[in-house]
Amino acid sequence: MTVHTSRFGVISITTDDVIQFPEGLLGFNELRRFVLLDDPSDEIFAWLQSCDEPGIAFPLLEPELFTSNYSVSLTKHDLEVLNLPNKEGTRSFAIITIPQDPTQMTANLKAPIVINVAKRLARQCVLQDNSLAIREPIFTRLQQRVVQNPSASIKNQTAYTDVAVKLPRPPEVEG
Repeated sequence: MTVHTSRFGVISITTDDVIQFPEGLLGFNELRRFVLLDDPSDEIFAWLQSCDEPGIAFPLLEPELFTSNYSVSLTKHDLEVLNLPNKEGTRSFAIITIPQDPTQMTANLKAPIVINVAKRLARQCVLQDNSLAIREPIFTRLQQRVVQNPSASIKNQTAYTDVAVKLPRPPEVEG
């Protein structure tokens, strides 16, 4: 299957790579099929790419990369949509907003993307914890991670590869 994207061009995926969002995403209810992409030329983010709208792709990060003690409490309805008895076997991601000034980058911790890895079902879950922010500043914390260990890619510190499709590395340009 091919997916047309505005960011990555035309990509080939299998039907097993598709992540189904039975209810769509907040503000994008009509979009139900996405693929999680690992772009080797991007050292930080994974991308949640719509399979149906080329211009819709959201940068994602695992919250553990920039916050401690983050916990996702799923409701009974969340678990039903994800077809799970409990949150075992899930992966959680925060949608990242990157404005013109990247130092103002924020993460939505209030409404993470939760994926049932085995069944490739997902839901954007609105958590009931009122201490969680929709626009949590993260630039400084990400920068600190890089400064603490400059030789380690942030992506190498994550384990989302069990749900992401790795894009081919662009060819090296000789010059």
